[in-house]
Amino acid sequence: MSRIYLVRHAKAAARFDEDPDPSLSDDGKEAAIDLALELEKLGPLPIYTSPMERARETALPLANRWGSVPEVSAAFSEIPTPAEIAEQGIKARGPWLQQIANQRYSAQPSIIRAWREGLIGMLRSCRSDTVIFTHFMVINAAMSAAMNDERMVVMQPDYCSCTVVETTMRGLSVVSRGVEATTKVL
Repeated sequence: MSRIYLVRHAKAAARFDEDPDPSLSDDGKEAAIDLALELEKLGPLPIYTSPMERARETALPLANRWGSVPEVSAAFSEIPTPAEIAEQGIKARGPWLQQIANQRYSAQPSIIRAWREGLIGMLRSCRSDTVIFTHFMVINAAMSAAMNDERMVVMQPDYCSCTVVETTMRGLSVVSRGVEATTKVL
């Protein structure tokens, strides 16, 4: 069994419907440093990060404290936007995410179901305790699998929250939920 620490990135400088890959805000950079001080006692452990700038920047203070280089993996990136939504432009992503938030994975197009299956496969392949810097929907996909719940959104992870799951013979199990946002994200 391996423990997987799923860390939602710190606050970005722009909303996801304003900039497809924003860096961290000044508050987000400070929060990432504070988070590194909290997580430092866990390791050093392998660190993975989404290729998105805000996740990579959130991982950097912890990686520096551990003297390591995070491995970037697309498996931990944002939920993919279906082509018909992407064609409408960046402003269409927000309403689309709000629409699917109350739906189930079984109702999603194959690109979303394949993304979730790939993500769960990557998590299950972790052979040691690992820290992963990632996103809201990734954490929800992992938690829904660990809870055997088909809902797209099962929690509201706050910025820099750390949700912990464990690999088991049957899949994933919940160890602890991260701090949830006081305002609903989706």
